[in-house]
Amino acid sequence: MALYDLPLPELERYLPDLDEPADLDDFWSRTLADARRHDVVVDARPVDTGLRLIDTTDLTFAGFDGQPVRAWVTRPAGSEGDSLPAVVEYIGYGGGRGFAHERLAWAAAGFVHVVMDSRGQGSTWGSGAHTPDEAGSGPASPGVMTRGIEDPERYYYRRMMTDAVRAVDAARALPGVDPARVAVTGGSQGGGLALAAAGLSEGLVAAMPDVPFLCHFRRAVAVTDGFPYGELVQYLAVHRGAAERVFRTLSYVDGVHLARRATAPALFSVALRDDICPPSTVFAAYNHYAGLAPQRPRTDIEVYEFNRHEGGGAFQLDRQLRWLREIVG
Repeated sequence: MALYDLPLPELERYLPDLDEPADLDDFWSRTLADARRHDVVVDARPVDTGLRLIDTTDLTFAGFDGQPVRAWVTRPAGSEGDSLPAVVEYIGYGGGRGFAHERLAWAAAGFVHVVMDSRGQGSTWGSGAHTPDEAGSGPASPGVMTRGIEDPERYYYRRMMTDAVRAVDAARALPGVDPARVAVTGGSQGGGLALAAAGLSEGLVAAMPDVPFLCHFRRAVAVTDGFPYGELVQYLAVHRGAAERVFRTLSYVDGVHLARRATAPALFSVALRDDICPPSTVFAAYNHYAGLAPQRPRTDIEVYEFNRHEGGGAFQLDRQLRWLREIVG
């Protein structure tokens, strides 16, 4: 894939106009207040995964509308009585939490690691998932991008982003977690959810969105034919009069809008040949990040000039491990 988006100097200055709905804050305040009527931890049971240096818990927490969402919790063995920092991780589009032994770096580094399952996903790649999407939707393109797309109240990502915030609530409620030192991370869809959690959760210690999806939708569908953004184009090619309603719905979940509300330090990554999450959409979120905060926190970005959607891969995880250790001490 050749370079196709704006040149890097323009990307670094790219600060697009916003199309936030006037009731955005009320929409999310009401949504989260409704979710928080339910006790957050539904079930937490230790499981034997065969790992001797890592303790594993199969967690079920109350997500959107109190609906059960599954997660894996891993931590250094015997550390439940400690007060450890935690990392909540969200999964990329189409994947699920899989097996607990697939993601051990954060626990091995001394963190409590919470891997949230993705409701109604987990059948495109990876090792599966265990959380259904209990809400229905109207007509939709393949995948989840257009489930309930013409009504913000019924839109899939309203449910998913509520789950992401409640995963932070659940992490803070776990024994052995320091609630003041919880960070969020994820790649692609997981990066978009990390931005949502950063904008909608108070008091996070850090956010690490990696090649984030779900940002600057109008720009995304204008410059890439790639999926999942292509699901929006596919839908609108059939539902020819729905564009205004669709983009209004998307404005409530746009990572650019939610990133403005964040206050925690952040480490982004972007790949300049990424045709799944165009660089300009990532820089739009990065440049607007914490724009409503009294003072912008430390905000860094790693640029991978020659990579596509794989971004930095293990190089970025190495950067995150070192960067977060600086932040949490």
